[in-house]
Amino acid sequence: MDYLQTGSEKLSLSGERFKAVYRLTGNALEVGAMAQDICIEQTIEFPPDLVGRTDIRDQVFGRVEAIRSLPGTGGIFEVEISYGVETAAGELTQLVNVLFGNSSLKPGICLVDVQLPAGLWQYFPGPRFGRSGLRELLAAPGRPLLCTALKPMGLSPVELADLAFRFALGEIDMIKDDHGLTDQVFCPFAERVARAAEAVAKANALTGRRCLYFPNITAPIDRILERARLAKRLGASGIMVAPGLAGLDTVRFLAAHPDIGLPVLSHPALQGTYSLRSADGISHRVLYGQFNRLAGADACIFPNYGGRFPFTPDDCRHLVSGTGCEMGHIRPIFPMPAGGLRLDRVAELIDFYGPDVILLIGGDLHRHGPDISENCRKFARLAQQTLG
Repeated sequence: MDYLQTGSEKLSLSGERFKAVYRLTGNALEVGAMAQDICIEQTIEFPPDLVGRTDIRDQVFGRVEAIRSLPGTGGIFEVEISYGVETAAGELTQLVNVLFGNSSLKPGICLVDVQLPAGLWQYFPGPRFGRSGLRELLAAPGRPLLCTALKPMGLSPVELADLAFRFALGEIDMIKDDHGLTDQVFCPFAERVARAAEAVAKANALTGRRCLYFPNITAPIDRILERARLAKRLGASGIMVAPGLAGLDTVRFLAAHPDIGLPVLSHPALQGTYSLRSADGISHRVLYGQFNRLAGADACIFPNYGGRFPFTPDDCRHLVSGTGCEMGHIRPIFPMPAGGLRLDRVAELIDFYGPDVILLIGGDLHRHGPDISENCRKFARLAQQTLG
């Protein structure tokens, strides 16, 4: 085809490029070919030898910028590849596609970092609130924030609202729906949200404190916006979405939507398959940190090390680095460890994460006596004592 060799129209792109860092598993002879394969697979997905046009080869093809062997790993390399900013089209869906679309289907490739230039930041406003905004809403500068969840599934809206009231009386900062609560016949969304929001508002009036309620609005695409609007009308102070179920760009749509304007929690349901293997997939730093910030989430829930899920301390450190690393104008967000946290680990967790964290303790708050409000106050005292 002549237009693949000469072409009547020549590309003239900006020359600005964004970068991705991949961790490749293979031997020294294979890794160069693997890197070149990524360059093609993530852009033209076409036999490169059939493309003679230098404008496409120079501006559209991915470009290997560096290959580094990681000492002591026995066959693991970091490869830095750049792409023309125009290939991303200013869209989160296409940006993620260029970063890891087809290559996610191949073993031995892990996306470990994303570096975007000014030419792409303009398309991604990021979190509306972030760490500083959530602290301002809660009038809680400089300390860890405390969260719990409405559960278990099977309780009625009246019973869950009673729990929400007692949580809010007990110095909890944030209350979220369990991610399994949607619009079940035994716990309808509208009734649950109305009752829980009313209960939290009543407790706030009694205590003079600010507690925020985040219902789970994850839903089919044709219902999710109306569910978010309804949550706001019913008095919710934020919303929770699972991007693994609803889509990362759905989070972006909701976070930026003028009708909503509420803080957004990101829940990790279904995302574990992307990150559980270090040899391939997406690193914790990118998946839970950088991608959530690009989508506009204000905090990301994830499984803490030593709980019910196989995250390690290193996994959690890398994840936290993605929630706060330099990303142009995009605000840092709160890491929110969960998944079996206990009161007897509060001091350890604050020492590990520092003050810029939201600790999410669910079931364990019910193990320390029948007075749930007092159990929550114990949670708050333990956090305060740890800070000294």
